[in-house]
Amino acid sequence: MEYTLTFDQYQKGLEEGKLIGLKCNSCGIYTFPPKGVCRDCGSSNLSKTDIKGKGTIKTFTVIRVAPEGKTAPYIVAMIEIEEGAWVIGNLKGVDPDEASLDLIGKKVNIGSHVVAGDCYTGECRVLTFQLDP
Repeated sequence: MEYTLTFDQYQKGLEEGKLIGLKCNSCGIYTFPPKGVCRDCGSSNLSKTDIKGKGTIKTFTVIRVAPEGKTAPYIVAMIEIEEGAWVIGNLKGVDPDEASLDLIGKKVNIGSHVVAGDCYTGECRVLTFQLDP
């Protein structure tokens, strides 16, 4: 199977400050981060598309016991992007000890940052979110 958007291309886009997703040519649904097939209908008839980089917090959790190599506390949030897909990443700029349910529904801007790999993976970029001023 040939991928419309590879992980390396996606990572390169993040490195350049671009959010690249996929739009299904069969049903019109956006998939982000990219996958091999449409997240809704399973079609592989996909086109690369730019993602605006805006979204809304749907839920979050404060991580107080971090995996090996990470430092707690930090906030992991699930965001619905304007294009409709849901993504997960770290919410930056909010004190984890001050996080409350008031965060749900807040608008965010999407970015990325580099994280060190572990014994199974290498260094890569992951999504981050900042509250929209």
